[in-house]
Amino acid sequence: MILNPVDTILSLVLLSVLFAFGASRVPGLIKVIAFQGIVVSIVPFFIGHEMALGGTVFTIATLIIRGIIIPMSIYIAIKKVAIKREVEPIVGFHASLLFGLGLIVASTYISRELNIPSISDFTLLFPTAIALLVTGMFLLIARRNAIAMVIGYIMMENGIYLIGTTISVRARHIVEFGILLDILAGVMIMAIILQNIKQTFDDVDTANLRTLKE
Repeated sequence: MILNPVDTILSLVLLSVLFAFGASRVPGLIKVIAFQGIVVSIVPFFIGHEMALGGTVFTIATLIIRGIIIPMSIYIAIKKVAIKREVEPIVGFHASLLFGLGLIVASTYISRELNIPSISDFTLLFPTAIALLVTGMFLLIARRNAIAMVIGYIMMENGIYLIGTTISVRARHIVEFGILLDILAGVMIMAIILQNIKQTFDDVDTANLRTLKE
């Protein structure tokens, strides 16, 4: 079976999901979300939706914000705050990789069972969206580094965008652009909060927040 262009690039996203489960350093995770952001942003160009000039401009703007501005903002934040680059896992990396492999298999099975007509021509579209959503939630739960948790949230949004791209065409760009601006503002606020946490605890390990008292 010959994969279409969408499934070809999404197979690389699934590989990046596995890399995210096994990544032990924050810069590696930043590169993952940058790559994923670029790929999910260009998917609309390949799935056959007719886009006017405005839709094309919104898609390119989405690519720039999702694939370049947000990852660079996170990288600058950790560089300025001098945050430790290692990802401290609650769930070990080997167990995380096994979970990632199981997730990809399960998401493929779920996609086949749902059999959504609008995405039937793209085998990996819905499995990749599910994998991004669950991987983002996993990073939020199973990593102690605050930056890794923020990256998990962004990865979840990538999955949501991918689902929205396949199901909804009208008003998708306006809604998505609004979400992206919210995320970008959140990244800016995150940098300020991380600086305060760093000054108080000399670390961004979320376990330290347990020492706070009312």
